[in-house]
Amino acid sequence: MAEMNPNRKIYQARFDKVLHFIDTHLYEDLSVEVLADVAFFSKFHFHRQFSAYVGLGVSKYVQLLRLKRASYQLTFRQEVQIIDIAYDAKFENPESFSRAFKKAFGQTPSAFRKEPKWQPWHEKYKFPAREGEIIMSQEINVEVVGFEAVKVAAFEHRKAPDLINESIAEVIAWRKQTGLSPVKTSRTLGLAYDDPTTTKPDEFRFDICCEVTVPIPEDDKVMKNKIIPEGKCARIRHVGPYEQMTAKVVFLYKEWLPESGEELRDFPCFFHYVTKLPDVQEHEIITDIYLPLK
Repeated sequence: MAEMNPNRKIYQARFDKVLHFIDTHLYEDLSVEVLADVAFFSKFHFHRQFSAYVGLGVSKYVQLLRLKRASYQLTFRQEVQIIDIAYDAKFENPESFSRAFKKAFGQTPSAFRKEPKWQPWHEKYKFPAREGEIIMSQEINVEVVGFEAVKVAAFEHRKAPDLINESIAEVIAWRKQTGLSPVKTSRTLGLAYDDPTTTKPDEFRFDICCEVTVPIPEDDKVMKNKIIPEGKCARIRHVGPYEQMTAKVVFLYKEWLPESGEELRDFPCFFHYVTKLPDVQEHEIITDIYLPLK
């Protein structure tokens, strides 16, 4: 594959800076003038440049990111009223929120809350990869740590990655109903058996895991008893959206592992979700990535 033109890299990095600024100032003033200054672009051309690069105008892009968090609140925070979610997303009233939400996803907020259609939702969030924002090797802090064995109740997600939120909803309902893995005191982890970028959707395997102190009943209809074993692991802390974790996972396998002299253990890469949506904004999500080693 031909190497990217240096000028193209610079241009991409400037837009990555803008997109990161939007992530971290999502509920502040994000006018064209403000964003053009961040990128050092002319404000007279910035809107067209942004639309050409992202595929959406600035205001539509910002609104879609605000609706993203609203979507998670609607689904995973059933106790929060829609009117409060609307105001949190910076809409003037519930009616304008409902119109914008339906236009974006084809469902009203109340319909989405009852039965969210996640696959068309995911289509709305396929933006250019932020290659310029990938942290280079000398800036990634990889620690080799010991991981203590942990008992988990595991939900086996065995369908397209775009439907992972359906499975998350089932896990949340199970936790609330059974009380066997309280969210505030029990870790949430994920076992990544397959790479979503190279695996057919119907062959994708991922376990959503909840820490438990004692095994759950064997006849549980939702979860299965499993153990994440103790052992040595390489660990990277990722801060930011989940979709940007891929670059760091690839770095571990492609860059760090060959240089480290370490060998992989026969257990999948796994994640510890330290903070999660919708409790925090996307740029505040903390996820620890673990690569098991011999």
